[in-house]
Amino acid sequence: MILTGPAIAAAVSRGEITIAPFDPARLSPNAYDWRLGDTIRVCTGDLDAASPTAFTEHPIPASGLILKPGVLYLGVTLEKTGSETYAQLINGDRTIGALGIWVHVSAPLGHQGHAIRWTLEIRVAKPARVYPGMTFGKLAFLTTLGTPASYQQQRAKYAATNGIDISRLYEEIPQGAL
Repeated sequence: MILTGPAIAAAVSRGEITIAPFDPARLSPNAYDWRLGDTIRVCTGDLDAASPTAFTEHPIPASGLILKPGVLYLGVTLEKTGSETYAQLINGDRTIGALGIWVHVSAPLGHQGHAIRWTLEIRVAKPARVYPGMTFGKLAFLTTLGTPASYQQQRAKYAATNGIDISRLYEEIPQGAL
């Protein structure tokens, strides 16, 4: 089940959900409106599952940054979010989609115990200017059934993420498999 905006606010006040910084005005009926952070990575060269992704990192200036089609960008949420009680589901915002910006379509689930600033996969259909701190999507909180298993306590691969993180799939490919 998805928490309502008032239920999210109550869970934040009880310490069951962390949203930092938290702004109650960003609550919507069933989600929290998260914002784009101030840094972006531009993936360069060919992408290879067996190797770390090469990138350049750039601040997003207050005047904005134009994203171009055919480029994979990795951004980061302004907010750090997490909960040991609830799972999270992150999505782009309808208004971002109407600009031809696709954000975070491949890994929308934040496990219980995963408290992070989310790494965002960003692609655009046409050149589009983005700004630091702009509303970029919605974050829903979900109740879970069964025995909780904290992502943080499992020392999962991305548990220590505190900003933009490249794919670490290369860590899973057995040595000599290539």
